[in-house]
Amino acid sequence: MLARIANGGTLVGSTAGHRPPRPLKCEGVSDLAAYERRFRSAGLPLFIAGTTARQDVWTRAAPLLAVVFVGETLGAIQLDWPLLANLGALAGGLAILVGAFGVLNIARGRPFWSLPQDVGNAELAAFVLVPAALPLIFGGQVGSAVVTAGANLLLLALAYAVIAYGLLAILRWATVRLVAQLGAAVGVLSRAVPLLLVFALVLFINTEMWQVFSEMPDAFLALVGALFVVAGSVFVLVRLPREVRQLEREAGAGPPLERRERANVGVVLFVSQGLQILVVSVAIAGFFVVFGSLAIGPVVREAWAVHEGSAILSFTLFGEHIEVTEALLRVSGGIGAFSGLYYAIAVLTDSTYREEFLAELTAEMHSTFAARAEYRTLRAAQVT
Repeated sequence: MLARIANGGTLVGSTAGHRPPRPLKCEGVSDLAAYERRFRSAGLPLFIAGTTARQDVWTRAAPLLAVVFVGETLGAIQLDWPLLANLGALAGGLAILVGAFGVLNIARGRPFWSLPQDVGNAELAAFVLVPAALPLIFGGQVGSAVVTAGANLLLLALAYAVIAYGLLAILRWATVRLVAQLGAAVGVLSRAVPLLLVFALVLFINTEMWQVFSEMPDAFLALVGALFVVAGSVFVLVRLPREVRQLEREAGAGPPLERRERANVGVVLFVSQGLQILVVSVAIAGFFVVFGSLAIGPVVREAWAVHEGSAILSFTLFGEHIEVTEALLRVSGGIGAFSGLYYAIAVLTDSTYREEFLAELTAEMHSTFAARAEYRTLRAAQVT
């Protein structure tokens, strides 16, 4: 998947079908800007030499940050204040934000009302702290101040991930490849670990499994699902550096990757594997929804003392009444989450999984690294 840098936008490293790697020449492309646009569209913006967060990431995020910055003047108001008091607080809050922005400009040697050409640590700190100070100044709202600062930090992290690592381009690729990924993931699952489906089936017809998931509070059910996601993500993240280094050794084209380029490749691998884990989990959960609606009827659920919850779907098939209940969805989702965690662990530890998941990616990265080598050569020639 690692790049759509070849002519015609061919995706490098997709998991659908095995194709021999082909050289990447970008015919007709003779300037750095064309290579850089292709790297960005492929979700590999860190392959572009000379990029900095100060000038290439935060300046692109600046319009969004400015809108949020101004919108957070609402933090100065309180709902139990009179209208005139809130209007005054809004005016005061806006004056504080604009004043802080202007003072920062002057401190950086810029005119008071100028728009920054680069965004550094001082601007980012002001974005987090100044709006958070408004609830403290107007009403002593400590909780609101902490929430505002935390939300702004989270927004900065998200903006950096989206812009610096090309997450939108990667997710766009993932969406296009969803159907192919589903077939590949389920195919790998059925060939490499058929016992997983048998084990999942045994769990599914277990009385305790139904009782635990049907009685679990909604909040705890969400926490259990998040626990599966976090556990699988941590395992994948721990394994990624080694996988990236091995892919680089096996591809072997062009100069060694820089640390930030390895991080970009790691993000691509993480998203690609995450999509496979997702479709495996959804496919298995869907299978058990269908199987459970046919095999686990109301008589069985009553004998198991299952709290069924509401009926999500009810219909008649071959003269028999079929129900998809809340309990069925809960149990099927739990089985799917467990299967996804198992898949996440096995895909990089089991040799069969790893060969299926990384073989084509390794082969086609020759083309991606070849494009990077051509880009570096062209850039060096233009500099000299």
